[in-house]
Amino acid sequence: MSNISLIRQVILFFVYWLVQVIVAKNLELFEVAFCFLYVGYILQLPLQTDKSLLLGIAFVLGLMTDMVYDTLGIHAFCSVFIAFLRPWLIAFLAPAEEMYELSIRALGFTWYLQYVLILVFIHHIGLFLLQQFGFSLITDTLTKAVASTVFTTFMVILVQYTFYAPILGNVRK
Repeated sequence: MSNISLIRQVILFFVYWLVQVIVAKNLELFEVAFCFLYVGYILQLPLQTDKSLLLGIAFVLGLMTDMVYDTLGIHAFCSVFIAFLRPWLIAFLAPAEEMYELSIRALGFTWYLQYVLILVFIHHIGLFLLQQFGFSLITDTLTKAVASTVFTTFMVILVQYTFYAPILGNVRK
């Protein structure tokens, strides 16, 4: 990773985290759908990111989010879990040709949507199950997980189209 891309990733780390704790923390729809935009940072990290570095970044990002949300490591656990699953999911969903970056511009809307939906749902189902600390309110947990997955996925896709895919003519279908 070059110095410029490293600096870019460090800046993006803090931008995603600050947007999460300043803006997205206050975004909720009908007390059911919550936005956890910081997950988008883990999803967009470069493909060549070392696995241990990926897990470390996810842990730090989740832990910093836990400090603001006062959730005792739940965000850290769920972030590390999706960072752990990310390489396997990419290998499972990978198109036949080589991949260079994880973005809508490079991979197309359908592939990117599948990738984001799966990992965001795994993150959210873990998050809400751990917050409930069990299966006693499973319908409430599933409702929150599904609604928050749709909301967060929409916001991640919106960020992708706004900042990562400025040339929409190059987007694959």
